[in-house]
Amino acid sequence: MEFYTLDIAGYTHDLPILSIGGGVKICFFNLHGAQALTEHCGKKVAELVRGADVVITAESKGLQLAHVVSRELGKEFYAVARKSKKLYMKDGISVSVKSITTAEEQTLYLSLHDAELICGKKVAIVDDVISTGGSLTGLEKLVEEAGGIIYSRAFVLAEGAAADRKDIKYLARIPILKE
Repeated sequence: MEFYTLDIAGYTHDLPILSIGGGVKICFFNLHGAQALTEHCGKKVAELVRGADVVITAESKGLQLAHVVSRELGKEFYAVARKSKKLYMKDGISVSVKSITTAEEQTLYLSLHDAELICGKKVAIVDDVISTGGSLTGLEKLVEEAGGIIYSRAFVLAEGAAADRKDIKYLARIPILKE
């Protein structure tokens, strides 16, 4: 297997290079189960969004990142955009999105509790990787529909052209590779 070695704000990490079809390969970043990496990245991302009232992320790879960021900001709760509608989400809101790592359009759901948590607050959108911006667009729509104010958009990694965006913050950049 091929790897891409990356320095993430002082933390060296090897990302496996995976084919996603269509002649494209990505440097796969996964926080699941990586406690030291998650702690490091969460603390660094928290520095990028300091001043936010609440954090939101999309499940699932952003969950542990949002947990650490929220803890570092001294916040008791963070909002989660779910990828499936749970039984307790009868009164929530939803939006449809398309991202580079999902083959089909998907819907993000926000519970009423999380919508109320966001309403009138300065919201930091955080996630592991930004690439095409599809997931970010969905999160922005959810924040706006819930009545929140987008304060900042922060990611561990910016992939490909996303690193050139002026409206985001990130810790490191990764390429999109050709096969």
